[in-house]
Amino acid sequence: MVRVPLTPEERLRGERFGALLRQARGERSMVEVAAAAGLSAETLRKIETGRAPTPAFFTVAALAAALGLSLDELAVACAEGAQAGEFRQAG
Repeated sequence: MVRVPLTPEERLRGERFGALLRQARGERSMVEVAAAAGLSAETLRKIETGRAPTPAFFTVAALAAALGLSLDELAVACAEGAQAGEFRQAG
């Protein structure tokens, strides 16, 4: 099975998602958040740096739960044209 290359827009969306996760993580360590989400720290690192710009839905859901984020707000914040600084954490 051959993967179709990502579009520039998909890569940008992945970068925005990674930036949002870093912002939401705040002072918490990558290891702590990854463990809370049931992921490896390396997986979280790849997502945060944009090297894994299209994580699976359940990975995104687990990270959102570990960080106390709304999936709806994440979707809006990562949508085309959104800026990382526009994200507001629920709470």
